[in-house]
Amino acid sequence: MEFVPLELAGIVLVKPDVHGDARGFFLETYHARKYREGGIPGPFVQDNHSFSVQGTLRGLHAQLHHPQGKLVRAIVGEIYDVAVDARPDSPTCGRWVSAVLSSENHHQLYVPPGFVHGFVVLSETAHVQYKCTDFYDKEDEFGVLWNDPDLAIDWPVREPLLNARDRGFPRLAEILHRLHGHGKKDS
Repeated sequence: MEFVPLELAGIVLVKPDVHGDARGFFLETYHARKYREGGIPGPFVQDNHSFSVQGTLRGLHAQLHHPQGKLVRAIVGEIYDVAVDARPDSPTCGRWVSAVLSSENHHQLYVPPGFVHGFVVLSETAHVQYKCTDFYDKEDEFGVLWNDPDLAIDWPVREPLLNARDRGFPRLAEILHRLHGHGKKDS
């Protein structure tokens, strides 16, 4: 198993060992000790599963007072996964990284608390599963506009399928003043 730190501190691409033969394959999708040693602290308290059709873009989402670390993988299909640093005190605030996650490459992306996260479906359909380090709280959620020109995310789609909420999120610069302390747990 390989843990590859990406350009933004705390973001880790996981490349699991896949054991395949004529019957199919086997891989570990989570092992607390190995993942902790690879830079993914956990603990994880909630698992989520989403199904989307091609061109669907979900994001960019986060929680303010109960920020979630997310360990994301595509169990069916292929997605372009994006994490944006939304911590105002971070030297990399506003920078983003991406990874293609698919049922073919079995890669996972760990997005730590303090980042907004989203993905777009590249294949005909995709099932995306992700583990979270804190419980979802609808009242605590916020988002950033997927095509915020200041972020200049290089999405592989120009006109994605979006819900009204994701389409109406503000630009990061418009909410940055509210995010001080984002990424840190409330005491």
